Amino acid sequence: MYPQTQKKIAEMLKGNVFPGASYTFIDMDKTETRMVGSAAILPERESLREGMLYDVASLTKVIVTTTLLLQLQEEGAINFEDPVQAYLPEFPSAAVTIRHLLTHTSDLKGYIKNRDALTADELIAALIALTPGENLGKNVVYTDTGLLLAGFIIEKLTGKSVEKNFEERIKRPLAMTESTFHPTDPMRCVPTQNHPTRGIIRGVVHDPKALSLGGHCGSAGLFAPMKDLIRFSRMMLHFGEWEGQRILREESIRTLLRDWGNVPSQPRSLGWNLIQEGEDFVLWHTGYTGTFMILDLNQQTAFILLSNRVHLKDHRPEWIAVRDELIAIYRKEARKETAE
Repeated sequence: MYPQTQKKIAEMLKGNVFPGASYTFIDMDKTETRMVGSAAILPERESLREGMLYDVASLTKVIVTTTLLLQLQEEGAINFEDPVQAYLPEFPSAAVTIRHLLTHTSDLKGYIKNRDALTADELIAALIALTPGENLGKNVVYTDTGLLLAGFIIEKLTGKSVEKNFEERIKRPLAMTESTFHPTDPMRCVPTQNHPTRGIIRGVVHDPKALSLGGHCGSAGLFAPMKDLIRFSRMMLHFGEWEGQRILREESIRTLLRDWGNVPSQPRSLGWNLIQEGEDFVLWHTGYTGTFMILDLNQQTAFILLSNRVHLKDHRPEWIAVRDELIAIYRKEARKETAE
């Protein structure tokens, strides 16, 4: 499946974009999964093994936090146009809504002094105290802040952590049996960065805010093997239900296929990013560590790539350029196959 896309992945491996990668194509009832390269280069080269867990980074935003908020909306617990202040009374602005958080249009000024030195409670208080700028609702500026606050709203409404909500509402019903915020065996995890102070990060989350907040983080923190992400993707492609378990209503999934951000030329859904192709939208999202998911609900196709591109050096601008080139090649092949 998708030979030009696979050729590009091979070129990326050869060019040391990442030490290795696992990737899956879903095309209606067909699934193809492959592994290339190594799980680790440091401290010594290590082969990729089936079932290894990846730190999926910001894929947590859509797999966990967005899905939980859609469930709460279905239950009548929230409305996406509600002000954040209705759920977090200490939040200083009455103008910022949940929709603003999820579409990255809140314009919250996210700088927090000595952020990585704060305790979890201090970090939570600092995040809730952030204020919006003058471009509220006018620009899309991608940030973790909105989904962190969304996670706090989930916890306020349910009385349970983001992690516990994920386990009860998504992980168990979907049988995503290996996905976790707290891996018990580091050697089952693909290592991420060789950090200047933390050393080789393995089995512990890469993101510093998620490291502090643990299971209370709505923006990052999930570790998952490919097989679990396939199950999640299948649920989404089947409009909320998979193997007899309904996670979301069909209308909740369909509502994602529109621009919720209302910023010209920067379409954003709730949580998800959007690729616009004619009149249709394709859902996609990325993770800082070198991951992404693309879901074309209309054509029932998906592309999941998991890598640890930060393992040796973090060349983010170069990664974004080659990642976007890969996605463009895939979408061109996907459209061609659909036309045929």
